[in-house]
Amino acid sequence: MDGVRIDKYLWAIRAFKTRTEATDACNGGKVKIGGSNCKPSRPLKIGEVIEVRKGSAVFTYKVLAFLEKRVGAALVADYAENLTPQSEIDKLHAPVETFFVRRERGAGRPTKKERRTIDALWDSFDSEE
Repeated sequence: MDGVRIDKYLWAIRAFKTRTEATDACNGGKVKIGGSNCKPSRPLKIGEVIEVRKGSAVFTYKVLAFLEKRVGAALVADYAENLTPQSEIDKLHAPVETFFVRRERGAGRPTKKERRTIDALWDSFDSEE
């Protein structure tokens, strides 16, 4: 086998759930080889290092062998070496801070529940007339 398309390879080594996601990542500039963006149809060579940006983390894989079909997670190590540093993996598990500010009742716009109560009151006034 001369080479395999990069989108197919990334899907086969389980870097992406679907081949469409892998293709979209290549087209979106999230997949690089040698520091430059690559098209989804670019053929791979053994020994190349692929950088894949997923969210805030950049995963790095080294091509060890080609494969055309998706393999089980246990067999991926035979085809790709994961060179991703632990610091990049930790970025995915970083705590997400939410900035929810508690407001006092009656201040600002009504909540959905309060809006239902208000609407029910208006309906009761309309039915009395």
